[in-house]
Amino acid sequence: MHTECSDVELGISLPARIGGTPLIRLDKSVHGLEGVTLLAKAEWLNPGGSVKDRAAAAMVQKAREEGNLGPGKILLDATSGNTGIALAMLGAAHGFPVRLAMPSNVSPERKHILKAYGAQVDWTDPDKGSDGAIRRARELAGNVPDRFCYVDQYSNDANWRAHYEGTGPEIWRQTEGRVTHFVAGLGTSGTFMGTTRRLKELNPAVQAISMQPDSPFHGLEGLKYMATSIVPAIYDPQLADAQVTVETEAAYAMAKQLGREQGLLVGISAAAAVAASLDIAREEAANGRRAVIVTVLPDSADKYLSERFWEQA
Repeated sequence: MHTECSDVELGISLPARIGGTPLIRLDKSVHGLEGVTLLAKAEWLNPGGSVKDRAAAAMVQKAREEGNLGPGKILLDATSGNTGIALAMLGAAHGFPVRLAMPSNVSPERKHILKAYGAQVDWTDPDKGSDGAIRRARELAGNVPDRFCYVDQYSNDANWRAHYEGTGPEIWRQTEGRVTHFVAGLGTSGTFMGTTRRLKELNPAVQAISMQPDSPFHGLEGLKYMATSIVPAIYDPQLADAQVTVETEAAYAMAKQLGREQGLLVGISAAAAVAASLDIAREEAANGRRAVIVTVLPDSADKYLSERFWEQA
């Protein structure tokens, strides 16, 4: 006897689960700031646990469509963590090997996840940060180009286009077009570039604010201090209406505050994004302006719980 299956019974593919993340209201954070709403994209609800699932899926799709990720090819990239995890997840799901270059001082949780997915990792000098990983990936790709499909998230237009086609329209729909400010941190810059381009097409008055660490020596994993880093080819500094910086200690304090006062455990770069957004919220409220501020929480705290700052009062 033939039995029809519902969509739920059939299930959905892994890529289909990427995106469509909800906006969370951070009302406690803006309590007392009249006329200001603060919303945050909960990107840890992607299957790989971070916003980087979006770019990784887009880059893999592009590589396969262009015939660069065929049989015998190893997908290669440099990463500080989340993109590598996303690529390793996709490699395990679709049956292609993944090799990553990554600073050796990433959290133990990240290392365990990558091992569980079966990725091969070249650990690079922690003092050289993500730039050291980039140089190692370039070295591998240059030495044996026929062996690797180097997706290069820092130069790959599929990175920012994933947000142009996904994150930006989602924010517009979820706020019913009322978003006035968009705030995001700069790592590869893909999230900020793609989302900003789409939001400004929909409403040129939207204010786009980029955020980065306040110095080259920082603890905001995944973010770049552009003045002294290898600048991603996809980054356009002219796109931001304003650029702000956040101290590592402020991000740590915000991560603890969000956990203890709002029951929201987020990653360090996510906490930094909230801290930057709150500065903007205070400025708008002080000037009597109404605002709907949207930011991105790239991941949750589950990859950072071994960090010592959680133990501090």
